[in-house]
Amino acid sequence: MLDGHLLLGWLSFTVIVYLLNLPGPTAAYFGLTGNEPLSILPLNSLPEESVGRAHYKLCDRLKLEKKQRRMCRRDPGVAETLREAITMSALECQYQFRFERWNCTLEGRHRANILKRGFKETAFLYAVSSAGLTHAMAKACSAGRMERCTCDEAPDLENRKAWQWGGCGDNLKYANKFVKDFLGKRSNKDLRARVDMHNTNVGMKVIKAGVETTCKCHGVSGSCTVQTCWRQLLPFHEIGKQLKQRYETSIKVGSSTNEATGEGEISTGRSQQQQPQQQPQPSPGLNDQIPRTMDLLHIEDSPSFCRASKYSSGTAARKCYKDKNCDAICCGRGHNTQSREVTRPCQCQVRWCCYVECKQCTQREEVYTCKV
Repeated sequence: MLDGHLLLGWLSFTVIVYLLNLPGPTAAYFGLTGNEPLSILPLNSLPEESVGRAHYKLCDRLKLEKKQRRMCRRDPGVAETLREAITMSALECQYQFRFERWNCTLEGRHRANILKRGFKETAFLYAVSSAGLTHAMAKACSAGRMERCTCDEAPDLENRKAWQWGGCGDNLKYANKFVKDFLGKRSNKDLRARVDMHNTNVGMKVIKAGVETTCKCHGVSGSCTVQTCWRQLLPFHEIGKQLKQRYETSIKVGSSTNEATGEGEISTGRSQQQQPQQQPQPSPGLNDQIPRTMDLLHIEDSPSFCRASKYSSGTAARKCYKDKNCDAICCGRGHNTQSREVTRPCQCQVRWCCYVECKQCTQREEVYTCKV
């Protein structure tokens, strides 16, 4: 089990908590270690502060380490970028797991307990958190919200003489440097720490692999005698989709002792959810690096998440979709069916010039929820 101190320096995950249909501002829960109490961070605007120091209060409320707090304070744009990364990562996690038993519910003790273990879900959280921060920072640079970075100048692009650099590319180079410095170096003496670091790096690598070059022609009559080009990151929803795919194919790793040499080894094998014909990969020595792969890694099998436990609230009363996922989510307990009338806007038409006119249509729909 990972000691809480090994998680220090990692921008861990935060979750958006919706207040059961009650009005009021959405709140995020933010903490840097599994054992640290979570603090409420309102997503609405903070109170007015003195000019040039408004971001100090937000940096302090994030419960950062000393070095991280210093990095947060030295550029007014960092605090807001951290908050944006928190929101984006949390919403993407909830979206990707919306049809599954574990639906990224990390409020309260569930989050802390998940982070203490080496589940596939933990691997996804490390990856999506680092990806979210990298993505948000690169975009903040190109949007002009940071003092210490600006657009990506991309001096290493091929065929530079063929077109004129222009636009405003997302500054992934600065974002990667910032995130690595912000997360800091962690101990790599035990397997769990190395796996966590690997999963964090996977999130950053997926961002890097998704950089695209976009060009716009400026020639006469639309010809491309001159082009303006810039590099952009993929939408974060696409990043979340790719990380979810890596979650599905996560590789289980474990430590063992070689009886012939007496030295420790890392054994790797595909997740039990994968097809049996897939063979484990070769086992490198414990002193070698974790296998060089873009797959996520986990150490132990996940719980079923069917019943309420310290890792989730279970699936009782969860909404499901008949003929899609009710059997899987309800864990064989069956589901209830309720019929209700729902009124929604319909037959909408755009009226000249400036408004949309809709009728109100009432229809009956069936709602399926898992039995207790």
